[in-house]
Amino acid sequence: MDIAASGGRGPTPVRPARSHSGRRDSDAGRGGVVTLVRVLLLNASHEPLAVVTGRRALILVVAGKAECVAERSSAVRSPSLVVAVPAVVRLRRYVRVPYQTPPAVTRAGILRRDLRRCAYCAGRGDTVDHVVPKSRGGDHSWENCVACCVRCNTRKADRLLHELGWSLPFVPAAPRRGVFGGVWSEDADPAWKPWLGAA
Repeated sequence: MDIAASGGRGPTPVRPARSHSGRRDSDAGRGGVVTLVRVLLLNASHEPLAVVTGRRALILVVAGKAECVAERSSAVRSPSLVVAVPAVVRLRRYVRVPYQTPPAVTRAGILRRDLRRCAYCAGRGDTVDHVVPKSRGGDHSWENCVACCVRCNTRKADRLLHELGWSLPFVPAAPRRGVFGGVWSEDADPAWKPWLGAA
């Protein structure tokens, strides 16, 4: 539910439907199901801040502190309202975030940063290459690692770029924000993709 689209008045009360047994259809809201859902929390500027539980995200939305910008197909029902389970929520007020150290260098993080595109041929990059090989003094850092296809990685081996006449189309760097609750992990929710590109 996009609260902004409804004028910022919050969730609209809806009378829940009753099944033939007389029980309300509230499967999504029962037990700890919502607590297990992970939701991407954005700052008012649309920058990723954290990954929170579905319960926490719903509290922020119902309290009017955040708006849902991407929702799932399920909903949470109570006797007085129905609220879609969010996938991404955005804070209504900007929160100043103190400087955070870059995330740890991981294969998943490098592939995500480079959009799984080989830095040398622009093909599908499924491996990680050290621009300056470790055997030549290179370190394992965001600035020295790029996504790479198997073919280019094998061809480059332990050589330097100038020895092959290759060059990088970009300067590798750490993501602008650190690892916020798994934002840069391999199992990031596909629904978060439009916002992770700016992280």
